[in-house]
Amino acid sequence: MKRITTRKLVESAIFIALATVLSLVQIPMPFGGGLTACSMLPLVIISFRYGWKWGAVTAFVYSIVQLILGVSNVGYASSFIMAVGIIFLDYIIAYTVIGLAGIFDKWVKNPRAAVAVGIVVTFCLRFVCHLISGAWIWGVWMPEEFMGMTMTGPWLYSFLYNGWYMLGEIVLTLIVTMLIYKPLQKYFRGEDLPKA
Repeated sequence: MKRITTRKLVESAIFIALATVLSLVQIPMPFGGGLTACSMLPLVIISFRYGWKWGAVTAFVYSIVQLILGVSNVGYASSFIMAVGIIFLDYIIAYTVIGLAGIFDKWVKNPRAAVAVGIVVTFCLRFVCHLISGAWIWGVWMPEEFMGMTMTGPWLYSFLYNGWYMLGEIVLTLIVTMLIYKPLQKYFRGEDLPKA
């Protein structure tokens, strides 16, 4: 049991580091935000490999790393409540929900489909966090025109800004996951792990 726990901790640390490095490899999107090199995929793999509870803990640790790397964003808040909003909506909750992807392993019978559903649902939850934050906090920087449209309110602006790059994240992560799933499926399923 101790050997399995040590392996879990080491693998999770490696996957957090990998996710962090992949988050730094970004393609800037034309209308804002950036498309990462599947930075959330290591968190999804851990969630399926060790279960959604461990996945959520791993993703929470990753969210703290991202908060430390992006702490300058908190300085844009005009109040303490907004600073707390940025910390939780743009970092803690937004990234921790990715660790819940593995919960679909129990609900979706086809393992490959379970991974795809886990990615779509948890990435959409992350989008909702950024949507709320974008409208509530970042909306004060809303331009009059965005993507060729007149902006009538911060919710539309936040939906377009965050939806643009999050849709790209979902599609890219799904494509890469489906390409690597078959050769790496035993790692998603934890089939290589010693039985406890």
